[in-house]
Amino acid sequence: MQFCVFRAILGRIPMKTNLKLFLVAACASTLLMQACGNGNKPKVQSDNFLKGTAKIAVDESFSPIIDEEAYIFKAANPEANPVFQYRPETGVLNMLLNDSVRVAIMARELDTAETGIFKRRTLPPVVTKFAIDAVAVIVNQQSVDTLLTLKDLKGMLNGTVKTTKSLVFDNPNSSLVRYLKQIAGVKNLPKQNIYALKSNKEVIKYVSTHQDAIGLTGFAWLNDPDDDYAAAVDKVKIVGVKNEDNKKAPNEYFKPSQSTLVQDLYPLSRSLYVIDCSGKRGLGAGFAWFLASERGQRIILKSGLLPDSLPQRQINITH
Repeated sequence: MQFCVFRAILGRIPMKTNLKLFLVAACASTLLMQACGNGNKPKVQSDNFLKGTAKIAVDESFSPIIDEEAYIFKAANPEANPVFQYRPETGVLNMLLNDSVRVAIMARELDTAETGIFKRRTLPPVVTKFAIDAVAVIVNQQSVDTLLTLKDLKGMLNGTVKTTKSLVFDNPNSSLVRYLKQIAGVKNLPKQNIYALKSNKEVIKYVSTHQDAIGLTGFAWLNDPDDDYAAAVDKVKIVGVKNEDNKKAPNEYFKPSQSTLVQDLYPLSRSLYVIDCSGKRGLGAGFAWFLASERGQRIILKSGLLPDSLPQRQINITH
């Protein structure tokens, strides 16, 4: 019917114009049918284990180590293109729950309620632990403070210990703040003498210029720093922390290191996880596999963090 009407209209138009209109209409009709047809086609999987593109949300506290791992992973797998989106922990979790991403790297596992959400979506989380990071306590190089008890730190965080020092850490939505609230046993940190900045870099820079400040930062940020804050790292020092409840060494102070972490002597530590809710062996699973592999664990070992599984060192003896 529509074609008959169209032909009747064309009959009233000169031949050359008639032919041009017919060709335009034919092309438009073809494009329209292709567009409608594409709407019914299933989406093509954009990634697999070591190929393609996939978005991965990452806790920005761990960008130094993830950047190192990603560089080697991409070099070894040129067809893989993981796109890392760095956010505070709250933002990473929201992206995961809102289905903006299906793979995340965080300093905690999902709780029961969060896991239930993904199970109802028939996307049960696959969790890979790959490293342990320390929370370092830092002071200005000119400060006389070199030791701190875990009890006093908790007291500063819950308001039971008064201090004239300024306690500074990264932004209020970070995994570090959530961790500090957890160890202090509070829902909210006191406002007096406690300040949230914007990043770990800012914490280090602030402490490097303020002798009355105590900074809390991820240990990864103090190893092999970038040029834009390396000078600030040289102007701070790490404080030893004592945990009176540690049965192994209740009277000793320890600084963060791979040895004090593996022996459970340094009291401020947190584990790192890849949480894959994609429901497939996609690129997220491939990157998690790489992080947990011997090569990925060696990169973590070199960074100063503690690998989840210590790589074996083989020595060949020849006569």
